[in-house]
Amino acid sequence: MLTVGIIGAGPAGLLAGAYAAKNGAKAEIIDKNERAGRKLFLTGKGRCNITNGADRDGFMKNTPRNGRFLYSAFDAFFSDDILEILRQEGVPVKLERGERCFPESDKSSDVIRALVSYSVKCGARLLLGTEVGSIEKDETGFTLRMSGMHGGTRHYDRLIIATGGLSYHLTGSTGDGYRFAESFGHTIVEPKPSLIPFETVEEWPKELMGLSLKNVTLRAYKPEKPGDTGKKTKKQKPVYEELGEMLFTHFGVSGPLVLSASSMLADDPAGAVLTVDLKPALSPETLDARLLRDFEKYKHKQVKNAMTDLLPQRLIDTVLFLAGVSADKSIDELTKEERTAIGETLKCLRMTVKRPRPIDEAIITRGGVSVKEIDPKTMESKLVPGLYFAGEVIDADACTGGFNLQIAWSTGAVAGESAALN
Repeated sequence: MLTVGIIGAGPAGLLAGAYAAKNGAKAEIIDKNERAGRKLFLTGKGRCNITNGADRDGFMKNTPRNGRFLYSAFDAFFSDDILEILRQEGVPVKLERGERCFPESDKSSDVIRALVSYSVKCGARLLLGTEVGSIEKDETGFTLRMSGMHGGTRHYDRLIIATGGLSYHLTGSTGDGYRFAESFGHTIVEPKPSLIPFETVEEWPKELMGLSLKNVTLRAYKPEKPGDTGKKTKKQKPVYEELGEMLFTHFGVSGPLVLSASSMLADDPAGAVLTVDLKPALSPETLDARLLRDFEKYKHKQVKNAMTDLLPQRLIDTVLFLAGVSADKSIDELTKEERTAIGETLKCLRMTVKRPRPIDEAIITRGGVSVKEIDPKTMESKLVPGLYFAGEVIDADACTGGFNLQIAWSTGAVAGESAALN
């Protein structure tokens, strides 16, 4: 019987082990952690955003780098396939805003339990608490030297590397897969953080720490080049534009919109411009009419007290400061130009990215094993026969919304089946 070793018991590794076993191979899934799916447990704030209900074109739109590499994998195993596996294992799912799929229980542990159960039912064996130190290749396959609960050496005819990236070090994502791939001559595209919060140049976002904004539109523009005026956002098209939620933090900004925007910006987002439309449902003209009504309603009050129907209390002073209007000014004294400045600020709250947060705070890692050196139909190395890659260790990543987990499911299933049958 053909033997397949899988390094990593995350989403890609568990699917790889299941599909290798169900296609007739003796599959063993090796992980340094004592429990499978350690990082998966944290995804979606512990709820696990399993996948997305978008079609393939939607997935391509949300996969800014190397999306085309994934066409074959998505054709072989897509969102309906992983959802069917979960249903078989007793985990019903629900669809939320943005077609994001979650377990009905809102517990990532239910998804992990189902995947472990499925892989074992298919015939895979889990070797947990076991760390791979080195790999040697010969004509007959791969010899792994391991320590821990299943220490010693083991030989496999085929090997799948599904170790994840560099984010969330405490879950075991310490870049082992990159080291193994490099030892076989593979090119590693420099790992960088993706789906990452941003530190801002401006101080005012930090003063709003903890304030969450819902139903706002965030636009992201690439860093300005030397000689730009700083007003190019009025002319340049944004690289990202979406309605949703964001959060102000002690260092700048975070939340779903910011994380997705980070994946669409350049490798070095320092200097990128973010703008927030606080009232996306209102045109500038409609917003001005709304301001006129509110100011008439509170015509003898200070400006800061006349905007309580429009904004959260904590945001009012900031908007007025950025608009250049005194918060203590009476509505009776407010000029048309000042009202216009308030409206323009509400439609375009501008921030500049200072830098992304450290890679250990990233949800996923951008970069990894170059897709030029992997067969997209099988996930097999083009350099080393019998060696396969799956999941985040590959240089392919997407926006938030379940897209990255689907990449893991799809590449894992394809790698497992191919390793067993090729």
